[in-house]
Formats: sequence, C-alpha cells, structure tokens
Amino acid sequence: MSGSEHINRNRAVDWGLKLYVLLAYAFVFAPIAASFVFSFNSDRFPSIPLGDFTLDWYHAVASDPLVWEGLRNTLTVGVIVGVISTALGFGAAYTDYRYKFFGKQVYLALALLPPTIPVIILGLAMLAYLSRIDLSGNALSVIISHVVVCAPFAMAVIRLRLNQMDPALEPAAWNLGASEWQTMRHVILPFCKPAVFGALFITMAVSFDEFAVAWFVSGLNETLPVKVLGFLQGQVSPRINAIGTFVFVTSMTLVILAQLLLTGRGAKARLAAAGQE
Repeated sequence: MSGSEHINRNRAVDWGLKLYVLLAYAFVFAPIAASFVFSFNSDRFPSIPLGDFTLDWYHAVASDPLVWEGLRNTLTVGVIVGVISTALGFGAAYTDYRYKFFGKQVYLALALLPPTIPVIILGLAMLAYLSRIDLSGNALSVIISHVVVCAPFAMAVIRLRLNQMDPALEPAAWNLGASEWQTMRHVILPFCKPAVFGALFITMAVSFDEFAVAWFVSGLNETLPVKVLGFLQGQVSPRINAIGTFVFVTSMTLVILAQLLLTGRGAKARLAAAGQE
C-alpha cells in the first residue's frame, strides 16, 4: 500500500468515526431536542407541522405553585446533597489514597456499589429502612437517599484526581514541619480543588435529575421530577416540555461546569509539564 493510499484510508476511518459519534449524539439528544421545540409550540399536542411560536407554556409553568414548590424542594435537596456527598466522597477517596489496609478492595467495591443497584430496588430498600426509623415521607429522607446514590460519584471523581498527585508531596510537607491537618489544608485540598468542585456540580446534577428513589421516599415533599411524573399521570400537558427543557438546561450546565473544571486543570498541568521539559 502506497503512502497516499494509507493517508486516504486513515482519513476515511477518521471521517467514519466522526460520523458515528455524530449519529450517536443525534440519536441520544433527538428526543430532548424535540421536547425543546414543542415547548414553544402553540398546539396542545406535539404534532407536525408545528403551530405558532408561543411562550404560553412557560408562563403556565411560572404561574403554577406546585411547580415552584417542587423546584424549591429540588434545589434545597440538590445543594445539601451535593455538599454532603462531596465531603463523604472526598473522605472515602482520601482513605483509599492514603491508607493500605486489609479488605481495601471490598471497601472500594462497597463504596462504589449504590449506583449499580437498580433504582427501583434501591428506592424500595430506602423506603423500608427509613420507614422503620420514622424518617420516610419528608425532605430529610430524600436527602439521605440521594446522598447514598451521589456519594460514589464524588468519590470516583476525587479519587481520579488524587491518583494524579505525587505521593512524595505529603511526606515532603511533613518533613518541613507541617502537621497532618496543615498538609491537608495547604497541599491536598488545593490540589483536589477542581475535582472537589467538579464532584459538587456532578452530584447536584444527579440529585436534580433523580426521581425514582425520590418518588418512593418523598411523600408530600416531592421534587420537581416527581411532580413531572404526577403531571404525566394526570394528563398530557405541554407544560411538561417546558419543565423538561428547564431541567435539562440546568443539569447540562452543572455537568459542563464540572467538565470545564476537571479538563481545564488537567490541560494547565500538561502545559506546565511541557514547559519544564
């Protein structure tokens, strides 16, 4: 095979892979894009051709007290869950990074297990457990359940960041007279700061979107996704498209912020290493 044929073949493979990725994204995001378009459609039922452009469904959502109640519950739960999950995830990730102990693989498996459990089973288990301790049916039950789901995500993100740290940094700080807490404050936390904030945004996004477990344990303190499920059971309303668009934009914003923090810091580190060479 000549050099030109080899280059043409590589280009064909590259274009084929790009087309495959584009089609995959189109398949995944097509329903979301359709929901976004129909949220501005004046017709009550989604149909082609589209009706006139309107913001009536957004006005209806903004004037619905049930939506505001669900949004308030969702934001409150999401922020609290994000903070607690990130703190627990950091502690679990640092324990994995710092210590060697018997049964460490079992510890890691159990710490990362909750997201692998089907949400229906997890929701039923949380409902049974929280009911026995008289915590089911309030906002605290949703927070506890979401922390169980979200903390492994925070641990995974921060654990990846800690694995990039030079293991000699901590001993060097100790040899220079820093205590363990001073080392944590001035060495570990600054190094992990992008991952910590990334984990915070990701866990908030996961909590913001989750509805199956919240549906089991929330009682009357329903989050916004649970409210949407209630709207679907009652009637087919275009307001759902407007709410779905808002939820999607909020979740994607949090995920993008997390991605920018994680990849941006990694790019700076690679540029610094290239400059030293």
